[in-house]
Amino acid sequence: MKLYLDPGHGGSDPGAQGNGLQEKNLNLDIALNIRSILENNYENIDVRMSRTSDVTKSLAQRTDEANAWGADFYLSIHTNSFNGSVRGYEDYIYNGLSNSSATARYRDIIHTEVMKLNQLNNRGKKKANFHVLRESRMDAMLSENGFIDNAQDAALMKQESWRRDVARGHANGIAQAFNLTAKETANRGDANYKIIAGSFKQRENAEQRVAELTAKGIESFIAKTDVSGKIWYRVQAGAFSSRENAETRIREIESKGIDAFITTD
Repeated sequence: MKLYLDPGHGGSDPGAQGNGLQEKNLNLDIALNIRSILENNYENIDVRMSRTSDVTKSLAQRTDEANAWGADFYLSIHTNSFNGSVRGYEDYIYNGLSNSSATARYRDIIHTEVMKLNQLNNRGKKKANFHVLRESRMDAMLSENGFIDNAQDAALMKQESWRRDVARGHANGIAQAFNLTAKETANRGDANYKIIAGSFKQRENAEQRVAELTAKGIESFIAKTDVSGKIWYRVQAGAFSSRENAETRIREIESKGIDAFITTD
């Protein structure tokens, strides 16, 4: 799956500003986290970003690049502003699309996953004639992650853990929408000792555990596993080649009040 990930604004265009923050910086940080989570935790995901630093890039350059590359999905990351009194999350697809389109279905999944983790008011799923939604040839979505000029939203934006949670929500949505397969060892080489922080029959319960771990600063992902012909959703929170390191991670997780165990299967 080829994801074109677009942190809005950049360079000479700071985007929205408020409460000592610039939109371009928030967008980039969230997008870099999305890329890291997807590439580290899932198979067959190729991420290309419109920018990975504070550079100026036109809207046409972004969509032309995504179209030429043949991306499967275009995800544009933004933060909002209005008059200081409005707060919350909303996202957009092109206003020429129906609610039953593939784009709308993808957006529905991502919207749900983002709202699980972002601690923001839900301002709904919307449509607009934005350039990146109109001129991209693939399914495309733009998310507005809070209002930078609202004191409450801005207080969250200043937290690294919040930006990571927002990224995790987007990554979880992408993984679910495009049926991505979790990496067995999460890019940790010849790791033999896997840390399992929960094993569930229902994916929704596994997702809740991932959200709980994320809130406590512990990265994890869901690995679907066949046990005696039955599907289980395991929450993996690390994998190590050294049992000593694995046991250290177990103690860290258990200190947060969550049970975990080591498996070598």
